[in-house]
Amino acid sequence: MKYLQQSFSVKFEYKVYFTSGLFDLSNPLFNDFFKSDDSSKKIFFVVDEGVGRVVSDQINAYFNLYKALNLVPEILFVPGGEQVKNDTKYFDQILEAVNTHKIDRHSYIAAIGGGSVLDLVGYAAAVSHRGIRHIRIPTTVLSQNDSGIGVKNGINYFGKKNFLGTFAPPFAVFNDELFLNTLGERDWRSGISEAVKVALIKDPVFFEWIETNAGLLAARDRETMNYLIIRCAELHMQHIAGKDPFESGSSRPLDFGHWSAHKLEQLTDFKVLHGEAVAMGMALDTVYSNLSGYLSDHDCSRILSLLQQLGFELTHPLMETGSDNSKILLGLEEFREHLGGELTIMLLEKIGSGIEVHKMDAEILKKAELVLIGKQ
Repeated sequence: MKYLQQSFSVKFEYKVYFTSGLFDLSNPLFNDFFKSDDSSKKIFFVVDEGVGRVVSDQINAYFNLYKALNLVPEILFVPGGEQVKNDTKYFDQILEAVNTHKIDRHSYIAAIGGGSVLDLVGYAAAVSHRGIRHIRIPTTVLSQNDSGIGVKNGINYFGKKNFLGTFAPPFAVFNDELFLNTLGERDWRSGISEAVKVALIKDPVFFEWIETNAGLLAARDRETMNYLIIRCAELHMQHIAGKDPFESGSSRPLDFGHWSAHKLEQLTDFKVLHGEAVAMGMALDTVYSNLSGYLSDHDCSRILSLLQQLGFELTHPLMETGSDNSKILLGLEEFREHLGGELTIMLLEKIGSGIEVHKMDAEILKKAELVLIGKQ
């Protein structure tokens, strides 16, 4: 028998910038990033309509002054939130624009919006012409500190979260703190849960900092939030640079609390925001860790107390695990299927340190749910 074997590696590199007033005419950052490029190359913007159409005027004025790239004048506005990932017509609209405006692999598709819009546009960019350069401009806490600076893109399909998707790093990310002014209370708070998550599994000092500053975060103190976003993004990117950035194995530590969160989002038709669902999922897995003998009573109490200080609910009626046909428990198998291989769930040994398990005991989950109901 004869065969040929090939092996090669590909280096990925991108920068995440933190600025204020990205399209302010006095801020040359965005233009300077592209100024060594060919000015005939195009850039096409897809914008979350929740950000406000005023951003289109800012973009047009900016590119009238700065000429590093050729702006496609037709800006595409799409809804924010999971609805944009649930309906493939928005995906089709982006592909149609790529075709109509002849956007090639050396041009750019820029997405301005929350995590759902970035996921959608990133997926469309990744599959158009086998990959168009993608610029992310996150506008929410959740997308600035977590999803927007990662390597995953996707849309929902068959009623399952991120059933279609790619691992495709962005060309660059620009975090503009002024976009946080557009957020309502729920979206502001929602993104904090991902910072709590990464602190719980990676950085006890960061967890203590969040505890100390919970009041300021809940009160929308900008300087405090800026630090949280930068530190959370840093920890997230450090993880991506590790052994399995494209999640080829079954381990996915950054998804602590996510197996039930993803299912809860689906069961509520995404009326529960991702960060809110993650907070409830973390609460469930924290109590489960405690009841299983991994996590101390003291650490368990600290975690639940912090989530409540930040304004999160700890559970939801659809988190019910007490019956044999519990819909939330279906999330375990869907999570395993999404990962591939054996079921792998991250639990906690202590604040800042996780432990992976490969099964969840339904009876302990029932007890954990009852504990959380009593805490509400």
